[in-house]
Amino acid sequence: MVVIAHVSDLHVGAFNFRKKLLSEAIERINDLNPDVVIVTGDITENGYHMEFVLAEEYLEMIESPMMVVPGNHDARHVGNESFQEIIHQRYGTLNLNNKNMKIIGMDSSEPDLNYGKIGRSQQARMESELIKARKKNLYKIIALHHHIIPVPKTGRERNVLTDAGDILKSVIDGKADLVLSGHKHVPHVWLVENTAFVTAGTVSSLKLRGKDLPSFNIINITDETIEIVLNQLGGKSKSIVKYENSCKIN
Repeated sequence: MVVIAHVSDLHVGAFNFRKKLLSEAIERINDLNPDVVIVTGDITENGYHMEFVLAEEYLEMIESPMMVVPGNHDARHVGNESFQEIIHQRYGTLNLNNKNMKIIGMDSSEPDLNYGKIGRSQQARMESELIKARKKNLYKIIALHHHIIPVPKTGRERNVLTDAGDILKSVIDGKADLVLSGHKHVPHVWLVENTAFVTAGTVSSLKLRGKDLPSFNIINITDETIEIVLNQLGGKSKSIVKYENSCKIN
């Protein structure tokens, strides 16, 4: 079995950021000892250098291998430069060779703008990585901040990828198994053909809708099934969806 922790929207530096919530999440994740932790952006509120320094201190507490991609808040105030300096790569790949899995990280942020864009060069790189992964029969995960498919119960649709249609087609044609994103602070799962599109809530801020609680996702993958489990901070854990796995992994 492969266990993935999906964390998003820390918003370190925000008025509504709660370090107690983030510490609780990190403790719970370390207790689970997942194979990888994927952080899908907005680790800071304003993209300030000192926010990245503090965010990195929290991220260093995570004991599992990790991939972090930036969000729109991380691209404010020349935050893309601080992200690259402190967190390192804004996009890239992570191979879990012992699990036959490839994670393709994408930078969907645009400097000082809330909407996102992947762009042709990253799209071509993603398509190439998906082809290589398919040839090796690897489980394929795409990680980015902005949602590709609109998320229910989030009000008027805005700040989606400007090239969402093109990216969606590349993801489906490339037979990606899992697409992880954040941005909307609302956990949800769409199943489209053989691809699951999973959004995470905010893990450590109170920028919430309705009665939602801060949360993160745990994804349990076996040869037979994939289960997405919502873990609420200060609340309960519950399965969002469980479905048949079409890609065999170790």
